[in-house]
Amino acid sequence: MDHIRQAFWLEWITVAWMLIEAAVAIVAGVRANSNSLLAFGIDSIIELASAAVLIWRLTVELRQGQAFSEEVENTARRIAAALLFALVVYVVASAVWKLWTHEGQEFSVVGVIITGAAIPIMYFLARRKIAVADKLGSRAMRADAVESIACGWLATIVVVGLLIQLAIGAWWVDSVASLAIVGYLVKEGREAWSGEE
Repeated sequence: MDHIRQAFWLEWITVAWMLIEAAVAIVAGVRANSNSLLAFGIDSIIELASAAVLIWRLTVELRQGQAFSEEVENTARRIAAALLFALVVYVVASAVWKLWTHEGQEFSVVGVIITGAAIPIMYFLARRKIAVADKLGSRAMRADAVESIACGWLATIVVVGLLIQLAIGAWWVDSVASLAIVGYLVKEGREAWSGEE
């Protein structure tokens, strides 16, 4: 029961942070015409949805017991995987479009601040979620932790991309930076879908 409470707290912290992160990153991404910032904001929405799925799964376990929650676990795990795949589709489509149309971005101070802040927050959340997932034996929570890891890596890539774009002014850096995380997202999405550890 103690681990379930920890899981709830982690997911509610995730919800609170993702609401802030998504709003700030999407507004900053639109203003700067930044594909990587928009992808980061959309990832935040996916992470928010994933946290909501986990809260649902944990609530079912508390109300109806472990046996019923196994069914919910599989559903939650697949939803988390589908959300990872949705992010892949968005990142690839928007990056290819921007490369095709030669659209770049403007530097965003707000974007650097929000993505920079996300790196240590995602690191903390991912580590705690993995520890609790192992104690609960929850692949769905592990998939949610992977989304936190992906969010942290995406934040790092966005920060690096923004700083490189500021330094050299290359229009294509933003799109290339946003594509750098795709392989990782696909791998983790496949593992979450199939239930592999």
